[in-house]
Amino acid sequence: MPDRDFAGEGGAPPHFSFPAVREVEALRAIVWLKRGMADIRARPAASLFYGLCFALMGVVLLLVFRFAVDYTSTFAMGFALLGPFLCIGLYDLSRQREQLGDGRKVNFRKSLVAWRENPGGIGIYVLILTVVFLVWARASLVTFALFESRGMPSWEAFFLQLAAMQNIGFMLAFFGVGLIFATIVFAFSVISIPYLLDRRADAVTAAAVSVMSLVRNPLAMFIWAMLIALLLGFGLLTAYIGLLLTGPLIGHASWHAYRDLVAPATAAPTA
Repeated sequence: MPDRDFAGEGGAPPHFSFPAVREVEALRAIVWLKRGMADIRARPAASLFYGLCFALMGVVLLLVFRFAVDYTSTFAMGFALLGPFLCIGLYDLSRQREQLGDGRKVNFRKSLVAWRENPGGIGIYVLILTVVFLVWARASLVTFALFESRGMPSWEAFFLQLAAMQNIGFMLAFFGVGLIFATIVFAFSVISIPYLLDRRADAVTAAAVSVMSLVRNPLAMFIWAMLIALLLGFGLLTAYIGLLLTGPLIGHASWHAYRDLVAPATAAPTA
C-alpha cells in the first residue's frame, strides 16, 4: 500500500509547519527490524557497545537489588519507560550511516554526545519521562505493599507465583498499572526523540507528531509495540544478557520507524 501523508490543516503561522505523518502498512515493523539488523551488521562494535551498556545496567540492577523483587521489577519497567532516551546514541549511528552510506565509517564518539544537538528539547523530554517513571515506581511499590502483606517475595517465589498463576489479583494490578504507563509513554515517545534529534524541534511538537503517528497507524503501532515488548521481555528473561542484541536492535529499528512515519522536512504534503 502506498504511503499517504497527513499535514496539519488550518492557518498555521508561516514560520511553523507541522510535519507530514505517513500511513504505513500493518507489518511495516518487520522492515524496521530488518533495517535495524542491517545497521548492527554494518557497525557491530559501535552498536553492541550500547547493548553491552544495557546488559550491564541490568546485571548491576539484579546484583544490587537481588533480595528486593519489588525494586528490581520496578526498575526493570524503567527500561521500557526510559528506553527512548537510552537509545539516542543508536539513533545517531543509524542517522550517520544513512547520511554517509556503507562506504564510510560512522563517528562513534559523536553518537555518545548526540543529545548536544538539541539539549533543550531532549532535556525537557527526559525530564517528563523521568517524572513518569517516578510516578510509575511509586505506583508499583504501592501495589506490592497492598498485595504482599506477608513481606516481599524472593525472585524464586515471584516467578513461582507467575508460573502457578497464584495471587492473580496482584498480577493483574501490577501488570495492569505497568501497561497503562507503558502505553502512555509509547504514545508520546514512539518517535519523539528521533524527531527531536533530527529536526531539533521542541518537546511538545515531538510528542504531537508521535501521537499523530499512532493515530494514523493504530494497527502498525500495536504490532510494533508488541514486538518491542517481546524483545525487551527476552532481554529481561535472560537476566538482561539478551539486551546485548535486542537493545541495539530496538534502537536502530526505532530510527527507521521515524523515517518511515514522518516525511522529510523538505517534502510537501500530498493531497
